[in-house]
Amino acid sequence: MRKFMVVFILMAAFYAATILQAADDKPYVIVVSFDGFRWDYTDRGLTPNLDRLMDRGVKAQSFEPVFPSKTFPNHYSIVTGLYTPNHGLISNHFRNPYTGEEYRLGDTVSVRQAKWYRGETIWVTAQRQGVKTASFFWPGSETEPGYTHPTYFKYYDGSIPHKERVDGVIEWLSLPEEQRPQLIFLYFSDTDTQGHRHGPDSPQLNAAIKLVDRQLGYLQQRLQEIGMAEQVNTIVLSDHGMSSVTPERLIRIDRFVDLSRVTIDDGGPFMRLSVKDPYKKDDVLEALQKQAEHFRVYRKTDIPNHWHYRNSPFIGDLLLVADVGWSLVKDAAEAKRLQKPGTRGNHGYDNHALDMHGIFVAAGPAFKEGYRTGTLHNIDVYPLLVDILGLTPNPMIDGKAERIRFILK
Repeated sequence: MRKFMVVFILMAAFYAATILQAADDKPYVIVVSFDGFRWDYTDRGLTPNLDRLMDRGVKAQSFEPVFPSKTFPNHYSIVTGLYTPNHGLISNHFRNPYTGEEYRLGDTVSVRQAKWYRGETIWVTAQRQGVKTASFFWPGSETEPGYTHPTYFKYYDGSIPHKERVDGVIEWLSLPEEQRPQLIFLYFSDTDTQGHRHGPDSPQLNAAIKLVDRQLGYLQQRLQEIGMAEQVNTIVLSDHGMSSVTPERLIRIDRFVDLSRVTIDDGGPFMRLSVKDPYKKDDVLEALQKQAEHFRVYRKTDIPNHWHYRNSPFIGDLLLVADVGWSLVKDAAEAKRLQKPGTRGNHGYDNHALDMHGIFVAAGPAFKEGYRTGTLHNIDVYPLLVDILGLTPNPMIDGKAERIRFILK
């Protein structure tokens, strides 16, 4: 009987140690977005914390967004692995022409309605398989009903101080192991805001670069304080880059087309036109093509394949895409508004243009050390996270694990 009890105790101790080891080996990932952080901002000598992260991990030469290179479409492509027509968000602002309803960045009602969002986010994939997730302001994480958003999430409030956001992440990681999220998203908008207002080469933009880099340093400090610095994989990325724009580089559409004949959506880097009379589509197309200087115009069916932008019923009849640095405007009134101070940078152009590329830096137990690679694609982040967390992916994604898996150990 005594021998049996000794064996039982040893087996129980071994089992408990195995459980503890499994808990310690559980993968954790924090994905940090610096909105509008262009691929070359790290070359300015303003990012000591990012530099340290890339020295001990992986740095891509650039990080290619999907078309259009806008904020909400690209953040949602990162978490779904889908091109924009396939996940539904074809722009920051678009409308359903059949119902008249509109989706608009900044409209808390529309951005929280799940009907606009298609595909499966990585947090839904994870939670179906027992992995808890969290988001501090990631675009697309506020949707209802509840099963469509992360386990823990915050409604967007830009007034919340940066350190409070980082502390919120640390609070989640300090929860008991069975309640703790393994995948956390964190968002900062500063480089995008200052890039728009003052341009990518401004002192204000440089100050924003320093600011978000300090938040990364604070995050790493707090991870050290709770003893998880060596256990957490940190990925810092951006949704797109930024290009300088000037009031002199404006393209007025009313000079080429009678605006009463069309409905216009978007503007600036690209514009979508719906022709009210279906028999006049070719006339409008020809009128624009004759005047197409510093922009290109396509029928929906002729949109280049490499943009992966045809398959949404909300796109309209014609797509106009400006050359990088130029802006499409409807008329003189809109041109006058853009000539006022306050818009010196923009994005949304051809996603293959280098100015539209962002950053990708990652370090942690899952990643190679001191590794440099070329351009990575943001739709491949979903399968990358699936690999790190040991999940079974949604099979319908556009992203490809083989294009990014090589950066892992």
